[in-house]
Amino acid sequence: MAMPIRKLGLIAGNGRFPLLFADAAKQAGFTVTAVAHRGETPEELEKRVDELHWIKVGQLGHLIEHFKAAGVDTVVMAGGITKARMFTDYRPDLRALKVLARVRHLKDDVLLRAIAEELESEGITVGDAAHYLPGLIAEAGVLTTRPSSDQWEDIRFGVTTVKAIGRLEIGQCVVIKKRTVLAVEAIEGTDETIRRGGRLARGGAVVVKMAKPQQDLRFDIPAVGPATIESMREVGASVLAVEAGKTLLLDRVELLDAARRARIAVVGITEEAEAKDG
Repeated sequence: MAMPIRKLGLIAGNGRFPLLFADAAKQAGFTVTAVAHRGETPEELEKRVDELHWIKVGQLGHLIEHFKAAGVDTVVMAGGITKARMFTDYRPDLRALKVLARVRHLKDDVLLRAIAEELESEGITVGDAAHYLPGLIAEAGVLTTRPSSDQWEDIRFGVTTVKAIGRLEIGQCVVIKKRTVLAVEAIEGTDETIRRGGRLARGGAVVVKMAKPQQDLRFDIPAVGPATIESMREVGASVLAVEAGKTLLLDRVELLDAARRARIAVVGITEEAEAKDG
């Protein structure tokens, strides 16, 4: 008897995450149907999936129609959408307007949960992309070189700060030096936050990136990659601390190799962080 075809839908945003997810899903034996966003998703995704449909940001009705036509009942979200696009090239269709009418504000998690509810009303379940990529999730501990005692103090301070801004739905990343907040992530994203804070630090900054306390990791899992290390190298930042069990290390080998070459300490921490020295 032939094995049933395992179908999986991919709602693709920007960056490397959709590509890595598609590769992992294919290797696991899934047939992947992707819906990608024009101006956001890398075009090379087309070579890595079985079926690809392009939509504009906000075309929720088209997204649902494509998955239903493909017989997909489970989808994952991989990659973000540039927040600034919400002010420049965002054209919601009637289905999206219906969702927007139900939400009180456009905070990430609130909006994404509303979109998930709309998908689920059509029999489409939103799954956790990290479930398919266990090898990319950061573990607790020192991943490259060990931070100094002063840097551990900055990490601990950064954990408290980034969780506080996370509760306010501001961002996932802060830049710290000598227990002073130099930059807080907002709409510009992690790399620009690092550059801004790193320039103020004039070397030696500590970058802390963690999930928001209320974050639903099905929709928005924190991620760092080689580009993160390059941004740190440009401004002489010294430490990258990410939340263990909740952060993707995109292109992990390349990321850690680049960090070692730049003498950047990379550590996986927990919220309790009790980020212990040594």
